[in-house]
Amino acid sequence: MQTVGIVGVGLIGGSFGLALRKAGFSGTILGVSSQRSLDQARERGAIDRGATLEEAAGASDLLFLSQPISGILETLRRLDTLVRPEALVTDAGSTKRAIVEEAERCLRRCTFLGGHPMAGKELRGAGAADADLFRGRPWILTSTPDHPVATEFREWIGLFGARGIILDAAQHDRLVAWSSHLPQLASTALASLLRDRAPDAAGIAGPGLLDSTRLAMSSFDLWRDILDTNQTEISAALDAYIEKLRALRGDFETEFEKGSEFARSLRERK
Repeated sequence: MQTVGIVGVGLIGGSFGLALRKAGFSGTILGVSSQRSLDQARERGAIDRGATLEEAAGASDLLFLSQPISGILETLRRLDTLVRPEALVTDAGSTKRAIVEEAERCLRRCTFLGGHPMAGKELRGAGAADADLFRGRPWILTSTPDHPVATEFREWIGLFGARGIILDAAQHDRLVAWSSHLPQLASTALASLLRDRAPDAAGIAGPGLLDSTRLAMSSFDLWRDILDTNQTEISAALDAYIEKLRALRGDFETEFEKGSEFARSLRERK
C-alpha cells in the first residue's frame, strides 16, 4: 500500500491520517475535502496534499471515505469509473446497511469493505484530529475479503491499537442502535427536558448532570444521516427505553441493581 486517499478530512479522516503516520506509514496520503479542512490537515501532518476525488481515486491503493453518511453514499455513486481495479474502498460511516447496499450496487471494478471505527469526540474538524483516537476502540468491519490491501488495512488497524471486529451490516446497525444511538438520544432528551422544564437546575448541577448531558452537545448535522438510515432499529430501542422508564417507577431497587451490574461489566470490559 503506497498511496492512501482520505475523502472527508475531518475529525475521523484527519485522525486516520495521523494514526497511519504514527504507526509508520511512509507512503503518500491525499486528502479530498474543503480547502479549510485540507489546510488544517496539512498543518497537522494528517495528509501530504489535497486532491480532487478523481485524482485521489485514480492514484490510491486504499480509499477511505470518512464523510457524513449522505456524502459517502454520493461518493460511492461516482467512484466506479474512477478507482483502480486493484484498490480497496472502505468507509467510516456510523450505519452500515445503506452504505454496503449502495457499494454493492455501484462498485464493480474494485473491492469494498464496510467499516466503522467506534471513536469520536464532541469536537469536529481536522483541527481536533488525534493519532490515538482509535486506540483501545472497536473498529467494525462488515466482511473479511480475500484481498491484499484489505489484509494490510486490517494490520494497520491493529497497529493503531484498535480492535477489529467482524459484524455483518444488519447486525452492526442493530447493535449500534442500542450502544450508540440510544445513548445519544437519551442524553439529548434529558438536556432538552431540563431546558424546557427546569432550566434553573443548571445553577446547582453537579458532575452527574455534566456526564449525562455530554452527548447532548453533539451536532444534529452529524446525526441527521444516522437517524435517517437506521430508523427501524432506533425506533425499537427507543420503544424499549420508554418502557423501561415506565417500569422504573414500579421497582427502583431491582432496576438500580441491574443497571449497576451492567455498568460495572461495561467498565471491566473496557
